[in-house]
Amino acid sequence: MKLPRVSSAHLISELKKRGFTEAQHQGKGSHIALIRTDDTGQKLLVIVPKRDILPIGTLFSIMRQGKFTREEFIDILTG
Repeated sequence: MKLPRVSSAHLISELKKRGFTEAQHQGKGSHIALIRTDDTGQKLLVIVPKRDILPIGTLFSIMRQGKFTREEFIDILTG
């Protein structure tokens, strides 16, 4: 299944619902940094650029940064 195209505002909102919070002093103007600690205690930092529609390559990068499976990430994007 293809990754759906979404805005950064939608993705940030969905990531926050899943435990991510804004990282202090990490975002730079056109980007938002979100952080979460996973079940193993590892901190995951996800950088989301502010865009109306996020490019597919950027979505794949965010999926890797957050250590999501493809199915988990599609669920996030469609949430």
